[in-house]
Amino acid sequence: MASTRRPPAGLRALAGSGRHEVQSWTRATKQSLCLMWQKVKIQLMLSMSFLVAVFWYCRRLYSFLAQLLKRWSDYLQRKLIKNHSVLAEVDLLGYSAREWKGETKQAKHMREAYNELFWNYHIKYLRQVKKDNYCVLRAVLFQILSQGIPFPSWMRERDILKLPEKLLYSQGCNWIQQYSFGPERYTGPNAFGKLRKCMETLKTNWIEISGTKDHEERGNLCNALFSDESKEHRLYEAIKFIMLYEVVEAYEQIKNREEPIPHLFSLLLARDTSSDPLSFMMNHLNSIGDSGCLDQVEIFLLGYLLEVKIRVYRLHRFNTEEFQVNYPDEYRREWNEISLLTEDDRYYHIPVIRT
Repeated sequence: MASTRRPPAGLRALAGSGRHEVQSWTRATKQSLCLMWQKVKIQLMLSMSFLVAVFWYCRRLYSFLAQLLKRWSDYLQRKLIKNHSVLAEVDLLGYSAREWKGETKQAKHMREAYNELFWNYHIKYLRQVKKDNYCVLRAVLFQILSQGIPFPSWMRERDILKLPEKLLYSQGCNWIQQYSFGPERYTGPNAFGKLRKCMETLKTNWIEISGTKDHEERGNLCNALFSDESKEHRLYEAIKFIMLYEVVEAYEQIKNREEPIPHLFSLLLARDTSSDPLSFMMNHLNSIGDSGCLDQVEIFLLGYLLEVKIRVYRLHRFNTEEFQVNYPDEYRREWNEISLLTEDDRYYHIPVIRT
């Protein structure tokens, strides 16, 4: 057999050295790559942690801003609703179902009355009126202005701005300094000046709004006016003073045995608490807007001086002859008509007819 020849010792040593270098280089490369990967992994972990933190923070910030926006929106909505003393139309039967739940005798009676209005009187909607002691004045005056009803004829013939001056100086009614301005409860030497400002507010706004022919624009003016509490109260105090002025005029006619006066003045002055203009002011007018509201006979007077027929649906009188009444009961055919709805003769809402 032929013998196998081995490489020289020098070549073997060289080959072993080469393999050792390759192995060393491979180990060094692996170590370097491992170190690089460790650094990259740390950076990736830090980046991911940062991104997660940013995402969490943004989510919390979004949630906080959303809640803040909702609270602010709710606040503004409550503020606007609170400031609107006459609300938008709502479905009549829906309102009845919400307000008169249950099976009590009174709830059933009220739901029957609302059904009667809906089906037989064509009243399909309702505008809620703020429940305070100006309520009936608000409901009446809002309808007069929103319908564009002009100044009453007698107000056009006289300058109503001079009525306080006439009572104070011409007719010697210096007791009007005891006139009280509703919840403000102001009395004193400046009553005359405050009354004149009230009359100016009534005249200016009535002329402006009734002279606006566009129905939508007139509605916007009314909504703005009845969202301004200060102006609103001046309107009502002006109406109250005109009521006082009319009572003074009627009282003087009775004293002087002049031409006959409407029956409503006889009813009003027949009360022990309003036998003369001063007692009428002190015992009735001064409390309106504060602790009291208009009595039935005063609503007669209100319709008379504003020259409107006020038709009132009295739901608590349903199924009686007093369910539907007119104030005053004696009115002229040319007078405009407005409608009110009440559940208790204290607070009034505005019924909306749709045929």
